[in-house]
Amino acid sequence: MAAVRVWDPLVRIFHWSLVAGFTANALFNDPEGKAHEVIGLSILGLVAVRILWGFVGTRHARFSDFPPSVPASLGQLSEMATGRRHIHKGHSPLGALMIYNLLASMIVIGVSGYMMTTLAFFGVGWVEEAHEIAVSWAEFSVVAHIAAVVFESRRLGINLPKSMLTGYKNIP
Repeated sequence: MAAVRVWDPLVRIFHWSLVAGFTANALFNDPEGKAHEVIGLSILGLVAVRILWGFVGTRHARFSDFPPSVPASLGQLSEMATGRRHIHKGHSPLGALMIYNLLASMIVIGVSGYMMTTLAFFGVGWVEEAHEIAVSWAEFSVVAHIAAVVFESRRLGINLPKSMLTGYKNIP
C-alpha cells in the first residue's frame, strides 16, 4: 500500500465543518432560532470558500480534477456492476457528481433560508417550500453519500473516511 496525499487541510476542514453545521441545523437547532441562522450563513460562507478553492486550490481540490461527467459516472457504475476496480486518487466520477449536488443544495438552502429572514420574502410560501425541499434533498443526498462511501471503501479496500481525516489515501 502506498500512502498518497490527496486532501489538503482546507478541503478536510471544509468537509467536517459542513458535516457539523448541516447536522446541527438539521437535527439539533430550533429552525426559528438565531443559532440556526448563524450556522446557515456560516455554511454559505464555507461553500463560498470551497468554490474559490475549487479554482485556486491544490490539485485534487480543483474542479478541473473532477469535472462532472455522466459518461465517466456510467463507466464507474459499469465497473461496480462487473466487479472491476478502478481506484481514483481524487474524487471518483460519481463522487464528483455528489459534490456538485451537495454544493448546489447547500447554496439553495442557504439562500432560501436567508431570504426567509428578509422583509421582502418573510412568509412567502414558495421560498419556504424551496428551503424545505432543498433540505429534504440534501438529507437524502447525505445518506446516499455515506452509503456510497461505505460501499466504495469496502469494494476498493480503501478507508475513504480515514483519508478525509488524515488527507492520505492508502492505495494498493
